Amino acid sequence: MSSVCALSSLLLMLRLPCVVRDRELNVSELLIPLALRRRLSGCLLCGLQAKPSGWLKPVALGKLTGRYLAHQEGLPCLPVPPLQQTLDRYLLALQPIISEEEWTHTKGLVDEFRKSGGVGERLQKGLERKARKTENWLSDWWLKTAYLEYRLPVVVHSSPGVVLPKQDFLDQQGQLRFAAKLIEGILDFKTMIDNETLPVEYLGGKPLCMNQYYQILSSCRIPGPKHDSVVNYAKGKKPPSHITVVHNFQFFELDVYSSDGSPLTTDQIFIQLEKIWNTSLQTNKEPIGILTTNHRNSWAKAYNHLIKDKTNKESVRSIEKSIFTVCLDSPIPRVSDDIYKSRVAAQMLHGGGSRWNSGNRWFDKTLQFIVAEDGSCGLVYEHAPSEGPPIVALLDHIVEYTKKPQLVRSPMIPLPMPKKLRFNITPEIKNDIEKAKQNLNIMVQDLDIKVMVFHHFGKNFPKLEKISPDAFIQMALQLAYYRMYGQVCATYESASLRMFRLGRTDTIRSVSVDSLKFVQAMDNPSKQNQEKVELLRRATQAHRAYTDMAIKGNAIDRHLLGMKLQAIEDLVSMPELFMDTAYAVAMHFNLSTSQVPAKTDCVMCFGPVVPDGYGVCYNPMNDHINFAMSAYNSCAETNAARLAHYLEKALLDMRLLLQSTPKSKL
Repeated sequence: MSSVCALSSLLLMLRLPCVVRDRELNVSELLIPLALRRRLSGCLLCGLQAKPSGWLKPVALGKLTGRYLAHQEGLPCLPVPPLQQTLDRYLLALQPIISEEEWTHTKGLVDEFRKSGGVGERLQKGLERKARKTENWLSDWWLKTAYLEYRLPVVVHSSPGVVLPKQDFLDQQGQLRFAAKLIEGILDFKTMIDNETLPVEYLGGKPLCMNQYYQILSSCRIPGPKHDSVVNYAKGKKPPSHITVVHNFQFFELDVYSSDGSPLTTDQIFIQLEKIWNTSLQTNKEPIGILTTNHRNSWAKAYNHLIKDKTNKESVRSIEKSIFTVCLDSPIPRVSDDIYKSRVAAQMLHGGGSRWNSGNRWFDKTLQFIVAEDGSCGLVYEHAPSEGPPIVALLDHIVEYTKKPQLVRSPMIPLPMPKKLRFNITPEIKNDIEKAKQNLNIMVQDLDIKVMVFHHFGKNFPKLEKISPDAFIQMALQLAYYRMYGQVCATYESASLRMFRLGRTDTIRSVSVDSLKFVQAMDNPSKQNQEKVELLRRATQAHRAYTDMAIKGNAIDRHLLGMKLQAIEDLVSMPELFMDTAYAVAMHFNLSTSQVPAKTDCVMCFGPVVPDGYGVCYNPMNDHINFAMSAYNSCAETNAARLAHYLEKALLDMRLLLQSTPKSKL
């Protein structure tokens, strides 16, 4: 046991009850938005610096005390899985997705890698040393490789959006009143974070890491020429007391706390939002925020151009330091009800392009809440500091809060005018904006997104059949893909490692030998229904077993990545195992999926992670399921609406199969 973990165990025994209201999670709540934003295969990581610095500034964790810190120190460290176990499971995971000939070749490479005293053992020992010396051997590496070194735009490629239920206001007054209530709800949640009274989440009686909750407010991503960084101002000497509000591409600094430190009320915030609205009616302003949509290297150069000017630098710092951003959007063009939610999903992900609301954003900001004049609303978040569950927990809290009646009418103390953030646009910056507009509009045209509400049944049906709802949905996805393409593909589903200190994610590989047998049998007329049901149950059980393995730190993907990064850090030649075609196939996720359960009737969405792939996110409610599916129009083989059609049919066929087949008397 490492010295860090030994200390943790001692503190766990000593720590006082640190929770006011604890919350028990089920396994499904740990399956979260995709974090992997590129193929970590071949030589794509060869440019990784051995000991980069300045990724997270400042590290908020060290400044926290009391309940939160006692809770964190009581969590176990992430284990390094046994080498032989990972290699055996890797070979098993490859079986359904590569040919027998390729598999035989890869088995030879694995056998070479696993030899006693060989390269695999050396890299394994390096990881085990790192695990003894650090709080989490993976978390820094993952932050860098999955996010901060990732150079494609955060828009579509990395930042997830969330579509909230449509609000019933139809004018500017309703928009501002809802936005004011939403802001008050976020500040109410922030009070729990600040006071460390946020309910600790549990799974199977075990506490989960709460660190991500402390990273999402008052934080921002900063572009850099080779890698970005994330700055968190929440635990500085003077924590921020303002938010950023954007309207008609114009940015404002709005103080949301009174001089006595109490948060402003809905009425007070509403008055301040009206002032902002009335002083930003011009619609011909340069969309400065559109710069944040560009390729990270291009944006890093433009950022340096921008902050050369003192006024611009002050305005940018105000946005970066703000607690969060609220975007007061123009209404989107009217569309029919059947495509309305898909259009809103696009607005949340990218803002609709330079003619619409994309300039009404600062995409590097961790949290941006979007409220449009036509009642559509949601958010977009920068993925580096957090996965989905903290975001969804915050959303659930806000949505409940906005439903509460207002009990206290606040005294109308005159409040100062919100500060308009000024930008001096030089010809160089104007040119940067024009380039960003062009690139963004290409991305907007390329994104194919479809939101589908599956009304026929929800998670209650698979539960009645004693099947995990998540496994059931994943097998329906496998069946839909197989029917479309006549083959299965590498499939990524995100699993949380929050049972461990500073845990982020690992991969549930939804394709298995069992899932392949099921999808091949489903439309085979020579197979009896009884056999098909048994194969379906076996496939869902295999998925559930992989899920349990992943959340306990025993999946294969992050372990393989760790060994690859260890080889780079040790400056040894890259093992052939990671240069193998099979490894590239295994890491090319044509289906990247995530279950994001919420109490709110919402759905999260994100872009595909490969050019010929799909991004699929879903929220299973009791009696319906919300799906968001994305693809790229530039790929002739993919189509989000077609996948939605096949997925609906797969779900219905699987229900019919279970309902029409007598249960075996076991």
